[in-house]
Amino acid sequence: MTMSTPTNASTPTKEYGVFLPIGDGGWIMSTTSPRPLADYEYNKRAALHAEDMGLDFIMTMAKWRGFGGDSDYWGNTLESMTLMSGLAEATERVKVWATMHANIHHPAVAAKMYTTLQQISGGRAGMNIVNGAYPGEFTQMGLWDHDRTQEDKYRLTSEWCEAVTRLWSEDTVSMESDFFTLDECESRPHPEVRPAIISAGNSSQARAFQAEWCDGAFMAANDLETMKAQSDDVKARSAALGRECRTYAMLTVVQGDTDAEAEALVAEYGRGIDRPAIALMRQSWGIPAEHALNWANGAGAEGAFQTAYVAGAADTIVDHIRHVVGETGLDGLMLIFPEFDRDMVLFGETVLPELRRLDALDAMDVAVAS
Repeated sequence: MTMSTPTNASTPTKEYGVFLPIGDGGWIMSTTSPRPLADYEYNKRAALHAEDMGLDFIMTMAKWRGFGGDSDYWGNTLESMTLMSGLAEATERVKVWATMHANIHHPAVAAKMYTTLQQISGGRAGMNIVNGAYPGEFTQMGLWDHDRTQEDKYRLTSEWCEAVTRLWSEDTVSMESDFFTLDECESRPHPEVRPAIISAGNSSQARAFQAEWCDGAFMAANDLETMKAQSDDVKARSAALGRECRTYAMLTVVQGDTDAEAEALVAEYGRGIDRPAIALMRQSWGIPAEHALNWANGAGAEGAFQTAYVAGAADTIVDHIRHVVGETGLDGLMLIFPEFDRDMVLFGETVLPELRRLDALDAMDVAVAS
């Protein structure tokens, strides 16, 4: 069977998706913010909202342990692949991006799982690859290698990705890696269309991996200038390899009827900032406990938000998103909402149509200029 690579022929000029709330509490670490549930029905409703309002993709993280605190943040989580398989069946159009940990899933198992997800979704599957950033998730399983360096992690991820993609297209695969072994390994059927490959990371090693293997890369930076440099670098590296890698970032949207109302919501969510959970999360990044606690205790309201956020009325949000995407050259955004039944639907009714209209005008201008 010949396996095609993903095509961008029908890809919108800018893509907008949603990061589903696979963990209790969603993406705001607070006791006074809305509390999305780690619940299949809640996530199914959010996926159907995404489908109905015309978002381009839905994505879930893979998380194996929470961060406690006053909110028991992410104490309950669902599993990404099984959740997204259900949502692939529940939807018809939106892309379905699930997450896989290369450090704990054997590539032969992953290859078979994503081939199945590709069949269920009718060709909409995407694989978000991560290589383990929070040791506490894996030490509890006895699956964390304390001696593995950052260079080793990306060597693992690259070899793992090579194995998976070969299993998607070759009848048998033999590989001897420091991290896994394939001995005339079979994985059939092959997907008719290769699942999209996505990864997040900002280091030079991450960008090299994204350029070589990924169709989409998630950027994160403290300012738009740095984000543009990261995005430009990934695109240049991938182009040099004869490939295309689209770039994205995450953004939390706090919307109100007025800017003042939205800003009041940010203040209310910040009032309940879960400092113990934030401190534990920062410790999991390798920050010493005392420093992590000091940072959490000194954080303002914005410290409750895990990503950059915009707060305002619909026109303010449109202007902000247009500015972010325009200044960075990103191909899209993955959006987060405090509450998905209300806030996400409001965005779909008042913001997304205007973004689509303006993006279409931009595309027309580019076409005329060329």
